[in-house]
Amino acid sequence: MQWKTIWRSLKSRDMQKRLLIVLGILVAYRFLAHVPVPLAEPKQLQEVISTILNNSNFGGFLNLLSGGALASVSIMLVGLSPYITASIVMQLLTKAIPRMEELHKDGESGRRKINQWTRMLTLPLAIVQSIAFIFILRQQQLAANSTVDITSNATPLQWILMVGALTAGAMLLMWLGELITEQGIGNGMSLLIFAGIISQLPSTVQLVANSIFNVSTDADKLHLFNWILPVNAFIVWLMLALAAAGLIVLYIMVKINEAQRIITVNYAKRVQGNRAYGGVQSILPVKLITAGVVPVIFAVAFLQIPNFVGQFMAASGDAGQKQIGQLLITWFQSPQFASLAAPTLTTFIYPVAYFMLIVVFTFFYTNIVFNSAEIAENLQKQNGFIANVRPGIQTEKHLGQMVNRLTLFGAFALGIIATLPFITEYILAQFNIPAQNLAIGGTGLLIAVSVTLETLRQINSRALMVTYDQDY
Repeated sequence: MQWKTIWRSLKSRDMQKRLLIVLGILVAYRFLAHVPVPLAEPKQLQEVISTILNNSNFGGFLNLLSGGALASVSIMLVGLSPYITASIVMQLLTKAIPRMEELHKDGESGRRKINQWTRMLTLPLAIVQSIAFIFILRQQQLAANSTVDITSNATPLQWILMVGALTAGAMLLMWLGELITEQGIGNGMSLLIFAGIISQLPSTVQLVANSIFNVSTDADKLHLFNWILPVNAFIVWLMLALAAAGLIVLYIMVKINEAQRIITVNYAKRVQGNRAYGGVQSILPVKLITAGVVPVIFAVAFLQIPNFVGQFMAASGDAGQKQIGQLLITWFQSPQFASLAAPTLTTFIYPVAYFMLIVVFTFFYTNIVFNSAEIAENLQKQNGFIANVRPGIQTEKHLGQMVNRLTLFGAFALGIIATLPFITEYILAQFNIPAQNLAIGGTGLLIAVSVTLETLRQINSRALMVTYDQDY
């Protein structure tokens, strides 16, 4: 990272304007995250939701991604989930429908059409997810024996007002994200998720620390450590060990995120008139994790679907559907190992599914971002070739095989890092040491680090552009 260049670029009006746009939109987003949905008894409802979030890792993670909008029952409660879902659907259709694949290859105009269709698909998804969130909040309130019912005696106009507010919040958030991408620096959607996570990380760390410090000194398994250290001293050293392990994982994550394979591309020399062109070399960098943090976000969004479906089925009057719904809620909810007497195989369904989805989405998104056929075709048109590899089909196969090998290692490394908090939480639970929300904080920190690195890289690129005239 060229920090001197970045510092000099801050004198540029264009750089100042872009950074101020990003900062202003993030401040506006954090303000909107505290604007409540027009519901009855908002204060009582927030107290009920806070109680639910403290007892649910899944709800806690949704609250983390929404930047606290779930806890404050804000108009931003639905967040970017509809847009993420629409992006997944459109990317799947791009691979499945030849016409859309041609549009994607058609350059900027084709991608602009696909982006427009993604925005259009986001609207109905936002409406459906807004209704789903209202029903899920109601089910959670009834399960908590709360006297507050947000849907009781609600008129059609009140329903339209509630759903309209949540849908408008989701669409406004999508617009703010695209505004950052176009007018600011970095990926707008990722930066909004990053801002939400950063705003909630202090409280998440505090919850993790409190849960670890609230250990019973009479726990039988902790007495194993009495001959080494008193229990209180052991807990302090445990906190320091977890902090050190977190720093080590962050270091490994940064190294894996920055790791890349350099391919040397040679350009054939050609003569036109009295001038010679080509005969030079360039590099083609291929990252170990080309997809970045997108697979983690996709995996979390995808794992919400079974839980949503389970909530609806559990609310139905049919006994069979209710039983299936309860199973889906149990299987696809982030496990709380500390509250389980004896973990069963179903306890590990969520972490295993999380790991597998990260691996699958890493391969899926890498195939979208890194198109071997398109790169091989462009190299051939520019008279470029890789040493000992023939241009055309052979180059495409070579690039495809190399990217698949890199992605295989990168996907498993990303999956292991993302599931490490679950493993740590399970190990601590064996010694009666509760560590609730450890998985939430770990995944949030993983997303935050990846987005930070990518944003710094884009700031560095922009700084090189605006300081080019000063240097040359």
